This record gives sequence, structure tokens and C-alpha cells, in this order.
Amino acid sequence: MDLQIEDKVAIVAAASKGLGRAIAFGLAREGARLVICARGAEELEKTAREIREETSAEGLAIAADVSKTGDIHKVVSETLEKYSTVDILLNNAGGPPVGGFLDFSLDDWQKAVELNLFSTITFCREVIPHMKKNNWGRIVNITSVAVKEPIDGLILSNTVRAGVTGLAKSLSKEFGKNNITVNNICPGRILTDRIIHLASVRAEKEGKTVDEALDAMGNDIPVGRIGRPEELANLAVFLASERASYITGTSIQVDGGLVKG
Repeated sequence: MDLQIEDKVAIVAAASKGLGRAIAFGLAREGARLVICARGAEELEKTAREIREETSAEGLAIAADVSKTGDIHKVVSETLEKYSTVDILLNNAGGPPVGGFLDFSLDDWQKAVELNLFSTITFCREVIPHMKKNNWGRIVNITSVAVKEPIDGLILSNTVRAGVTGLAKSLSKEFGKNNITVNNICPGRILTDRIIHLASVRAEKEGKTVDEALDAMGNDIPVGRIGRPEELANLAVFLASERASYITGTSIQVDGGLVKG
């Protein structure tokens, strides 16, 4: 299937590893021109080099912390300087810390909002005017299955990611007439650093090894295993394409059937 995104300009946040990296590779294989960002410059440059070697895709790597408004502005400004436009935005960021309501200070809540909600708001404000001008745009937000079924011990994620869902639905209604789609992908248990960290917390609590905890987490899933980043990336690339032109305002879980609702 020709996804018709060759030469489209795509910004992928938190792209040095995990889900962002897999999505960046997927877009590059379809011929998109990439701008990838992440906090760690060394790891980011390594990812950019590997993408170029495998796909020959044109790209730009920018070290940036998406919890900082100035860094987001820098990413978009440098994208416009190089490519003059932005067609695709993939909002992504690491998850906030694990814990219950009384474990966190107000400062912790503020940081979670800045990382997972305000970063999405800021990126969208920066790119939507350019998408409107082109009468074409794709925004895909990586959230969590926590927006469908809140997860014990993830109070920060349960709360701030739900805000992204409300934002996306609102944007999809406001800018649908401009041929801009806005969708959320809700990862379940995908084998990334985040899920390994959650497994280590579970392992310590239950007196198990991390591998035993990961196996147990896979056994809870109807398909019987933890997912691979590439399996989520396939959906992200499709939603970022012309072929997904009539899909907007949705939140789609990629979870092997884990969510029961």
C-alpha cells in the first residue's frame, strides 16, 4: 500500500529509543523527511545515523527537552528553516514516575503536566498554523492505555494523559475542515525502557527477578506476550498518512487485547 507520505516533513519527539525510534524508522522507510528530537544528544545522533544508513532518508536530529517550551520552539524553528513546513507531528515523551496520590508533591504534578500534556499543547500550537496553510496535517499523540482503564500506581500518567485525549478530540473537531487529523495511540505493555522499569518495580515488590515480572506481565495479555515497538509504529505511520484521511479524534489502544473495556 502506498501511504502517500513520501517527502512529507515529520517531527518525531523522544525518538532516540523505544516507541519514538521505531516510529521514526517506520516513517523514514515510507520516504518521509525526518526531524527527530530527544534529550540525549549522543543517543539521538546514533539513531539518526542508523536511520540514514538503513533508509537513506533525509533527516535532522535536534537535542531537545520537550518539557521546555523554548526547546520545542527551537525544534520547530529549525525544521522550518530546513524544510519550510511541517506536515506530520508525532507527540511522544517518557512517562512520569510511578506512585500513588500521596507520594507526589505539587512540583511533581507540575513536572508531569509539563512533560506529558503541556509539551503536546506547545508542539500543536507551533505546527498547526503551518498545517492550516497547507490544508494538510497529521498529529499523532502517544498516550497510554491508562486513558482507557486507569492503572494502579500510575496516578500522574492516568491524569495528565487523559488531558491529552481531551485536547486531541477538541483539536480534531476544530481543524478537521483544514484536512488536519488528530489521533491518539494508547500503548499497552510494549517492550521499552518504561515497561522494563515498571517490571523492576513489580519485581522488587513481589520478590521476583525482572525477567519473571516481564513474563508475568505478558501472561496477563490475551495474546500471551508483551508487544514490540514496531507493532505500535505500524499504526502510527498509517495514521500519519494520506490513507488515514477519514480517521480523526480517535484513541486506539495497541495492547494485545489487555484493556477489558
